[in-house]
Amino acid sequence: MNWRLPIVHLLRQSMQETPLVEVENTITLRVLVLALVVVGIIATDIAAETKFSFWAVPLSVVGAIWSYHSRRERNVSVKFCIAIGMLAALGAFFGRLFGELNDTRLALAELLIQLQVLHSFDMPRRKDLGYSIVIGLILLGVAATLSQTLAFAPVLLLFLAIALPTLVLDYRSRLGFQKFVSFPGSTREQQKTSSLLNWKFLFFNFLIIVVAGLGIFAVLPRVPGYQLRMFPVSAPINVKGEFTGRSIINPGYIRRGNASQNQGAASSGLGEDQPGAPGKLNDNFYYGFSSQINQNLRGEMKPKVVMRVRSQSPGFWRVLGFDRYTGKGWEISRNEQVETVKRSPWSFQIFLPRAIFSGQSQDVVQTYTVVSDLPNLIPAMAHPKEIYFPTPIVAVDKEGGLRAPVELSEGLTYTVVSEVPLRDRTLLRTSSTKYPESFKKYYLQIPDGIAEKIRKHTEGILANYNLERVGKSQKALESPYEIALYLAQYLKQHYSFPDNPFGLPYLGEKEDLVEAFLFKHKGGYPDHFSTVLTVMLRSIGIPARLVAGFSSGEFNPFTGMYVVRNTDAYAMTEVYFPKYGWYAFDPIPNHPLIPPSVEDTETFSVLHQFWNWVAGWLPTPLKGFLNTIFGTIFNWISKALSWFISLFSQGWAGAIAGLTVGTASAFCSWMAWRLWGQWRYRMKLRKLPPMESLYQQMLKWAAQKGLGKHPAQTPLEFARVSYDHHASGIAEVIDEICQAYVSWRYGDYAPDLNRLQQRWRELNKTPK
Repeated sequence: MNWRLPIVHLLRQSMQETPLVEVENTITLRVLVLALVVVGIIATDIAAETKFSFWAVPLSVVGAIWSYHSRRERNVSVKFCIAIGMLAALGAFFGRLFGELNDTRLALAELLIQLQVLHSFDMPRRKDLGYSIVIGLILLGVAATLSQTLAFAPVLLLFLAIALPTLVLDYRSRLGFQKFVSFPGSTREQQKTSSLLNWKFLFFNFLIIVVAGLGIFAVLPRVPGYQLRMFPVSAPINVKGEFTGRSIINPGYIRRGNASQNQGAASSGLGEDQPGAPGKLNDNFYYGFSSQINQNLRGEMKPKVVMRVRSQSPGFWRVLGFDRYTGKGWEISRNEQVETVKRSPWSFQIFLPRAIFSGQSQDVVQTYTVVSDLPNLIPAMAHPKEIYFPTPIVAVDKEGGLRAPVELSEGLTYTVVSEVPLRDRTLLRTSSTKYPESFKKYYLQIPDGIAEKIRKHTEGILANYNLERVGKSQKALESPYEIALYLAQYLKQHYSFPDNPFGLPYLGEKEDLVEAFLFKHKGGYPDHFSTVLTVMLRSIGIPARLVAGFSSGEFNPFTGMYVVRNTDAYAMTEVYFPKYGWYAFDPIPNHPLIPPSVEDTETFSVLHQFWNWVAGWLPTPLKGFLNTIFGTIFNWISKALSWFISLFSQGWAGAIAGLTVGTASAFCSWMAWRLWGQWRYRMKLRKLPPMESLYQQMLKWAAQKGLGKHPAQTPLEFARVSYDHHASGIAEVIDEICQAYVSWRYGDYAPDLNRLQQRWRELNKTPK
């Protein structure tokens, strides 16, 4: 018979005789560990907008209760069921993984939650609870990578508040230390406490950790991310029918034949038959995201968040470019000449046509998450070269705009890699004025009725400026780059906005927007400034076009993302420079003249914003005094570094002197650090209770003897290890001090300090 085989007999005997060790009886610790796991699951739900909590939290509670009541049983059948469940969860994970190769974080989080729920039904030992603590921490970390808002912050604080007492109880359990407290009417089970936590101590530690964490977070540099080429993308979207890329779907526009369906959203007043007719702006959608722009509209939008962008640097999230000026707006003259680009079936990566330009450039990675529905136009920084998009095809128009076969719906995520040229002002000043014929055809177009008048006005502005410069023995404006800069600044300084969104009258049928802006109203709405600059540059032979998109938005230093609203959409001017490509200029008042780009950084943005907030509360004299002090300190540091670096440029003698100064400085710094550390150690010992002071001195002495205490070791574990490294007499003293310290620290027992200090003095006399 099988049960008489020796190996089967030994296996059965082993299963019957193997004791269940390290059973954890502490209810409080189990409850806190469960709370950590629940917070981790809820944090994942909040960050990823999932609903794992609805099934995972109740099952985890049931599992924790079952585990406690069955902690002394072998539960062999339950273990088999758990193993089968884990294999099923692993199979489901691989099935989902192949469908979401673009972003595996959520799939991994779901697998971890499933494993934790199964694991919660069999946690008899303390180390099993430790596994659950680690799972809760991992789930919180996953939620941190998925979170795009500050909603994650309260969950993080709650997790920390629960983790502190959990770690204390876990440490007490590792020590094997229990204290009995008697009070009238209490049973023996009630008397055995598992916590007796010092809540005042925990509260102050919580505050210290939060303050220290915020301080470190404030000064932590925001280095560029995305060093790996695995970018977040939404799940694949199937495209039905043929996609040509010519159609732009903007719900903010009334379209012929379906006005009745769009009455609620499409009130822009722009129809296909009357592109320059007066009308009212749609209060949700930006009017510039279409094949035509009607700038004879009035009104304003209601602010709402439309995107969140994670980018290596700020920038203008470009959407569309326009080449033909109509007198009351703009249109894309080559809207039919759109190129479609497909991706390979096994990758989300789509390679886009590359712009040809000279000069240095920098790759900038941006990940966009759509928060509110947008047209089928894909925002991206200038010169995109790769896009990771959920559809199998996208389109590129002649003005560098990207188009999708579907509208950008809420929750859609995609990533763009742009080759952003660096703005070298010296090179751009020397740019040639020999433009290709194709550029002259499309980017110098102006209606005949205003061309001469605008040209004379523009040349008059430049002539007046050049006359003043020559009178001051300065060089006159000559290069297109300097002319574009000056005209943009001129519009900012000499023209203004109307008092309210309906302050300007509508343009008449025969009126021209640029003419009315310059000579009649002396100003206009924000996008009008860009239209005027574009036409003025064209009038003097400099190719320019209008581009529409979003500004960087508001940078959130806590999430590292740019929060973009619909009110951040506007238009500005792009100017072409042969060999170097297109560069943007912003003539709108209160906007930076040069839009943010790779030259800007958010490295110390938190510290900068914190100082601005603090400085706002300080009196002006005090703020000026602090700025002077900090400026002087940084000036001294800069001068010292410059002097030190200059030594190495003075030949061999300078290099030797530099090395000598560096070595001497390093040695002096090391000596100062050692002395400061010893002083701090002595001051620390004076402030500690006598038992704590004696214990710390013993640990330092043991470390000097070559047996330092590992942070993961308990005092009693350290005492046991000391018998293997020291003579029995020395190990006994170490053991006695450790036992006394644990009893005093965790059991409130008063140690015999006189005897311990006497034994310590004898030990300290031992030759080193």
